[in-house]
Amino acid sequence: MSTASPGDRTQTSQHVTTEHIETFAALTGDENPLHLDPEYAAAGLFEEPIAHGMIAAGIISSALADLPGDIIYLSQELSFEAPVYPGQTVIATAEVLEALGNDRYCVETTATVEDEVVVSGEATVLSLVRDDA
Repeated sequence: MSTASPGDRTQTSQHVTTEHIETFAALTGDENPLHLDPEYAAAGLFEEPIAHGMIAAGIISSALADLPGDIIYLSQELSFEAPVYPGQTVIATAEVLEALGNDRYCVETTATVEDEVVVSGEATVLSLVRDDA
C-alpha cells in the first residue's frame, strides 16, 4: 500500500435524505428545528429544513478516507458557504496540496451541490503504510 502524495485526488458523493438528517440529529443530539421542523424552518432564512453542516463535512471525511494509505484525520478548517437541502446530492472532493513532512499532508476539501460550493476548507491528515499490507 502506498501513501498519499501531492496531486492525489478523490471524490465521493452522497444523496442526502430527510432520514439522514433525522438520524444525524438522533446520534448527535443536535435537534435544531431548522433541520427537523418544516413549519419552523419555513419562517426562517432557508424557508425549509436544511441538513446539518456536519453532514456535508462527513461526506468530505469519506473522500479523505479514499486517499492512498491509512488516512488519519488530524485537523480540518471548514467554511459553510451554502445550505444542503434534503433530496440534494453532495459531491465531496479531497486533493492533496502538499507534503508537510512526517507523513502529514495538507488537503484541499470541497463539498458541492450541483456546481455550488456548500463547504470548503483544508485538512491535515496522516497517510501511513500499514505494516501488514
